[in-house]
Amino acid sequence: MQGVNREFFPLVRMTWPGSNGSLPSSPPLGQRLFRSWILLFGLLPIDYDDLTFAEYEPGRRFLERSVLFSQKQWVHERIVTPTATGCRLTDSVRFTPRLRPLGALHLAVFRLAFHWRHRNLRRLFDQPLP
Repeated sequence: MQGVNREFFPLVRMTWPGSNGSLPSSPPLGQRLFRSWILLFGLLPIDYDDLTFAEYEPGRRFLERSVLFSQKQWVHERIVTPTATGCRLTDSVRFTPRLRPLGALHLAVFRLAFHWRHRNLRRLFDQPLP
């Protein structure tokens, strides 16, 4: 979860229970792990995510199937694939908005958020290998 917040900084911050900010190495699949509040600029609650993993491979892949306040369904798959020079990170997202007319707005916001996340990841980790 600390990594998620690093990726989103300073646009949003997600909350989690406990103090260490790490997920269990083998989270229970298909069960809500916890409710994470999504805070705009780290302060203003704008949504929540009932974080639920359907599939989880530590360090390589996860498939999240969650419910958000704004979304009837949120499906986020992240895959990290090793390459000769590092890795390729692929995020795929599907969602079903609770208010259908807001779908285009949500799409624009999610595209911006993931563009921001990937920019931050490149900034943090895109360093030449020795």
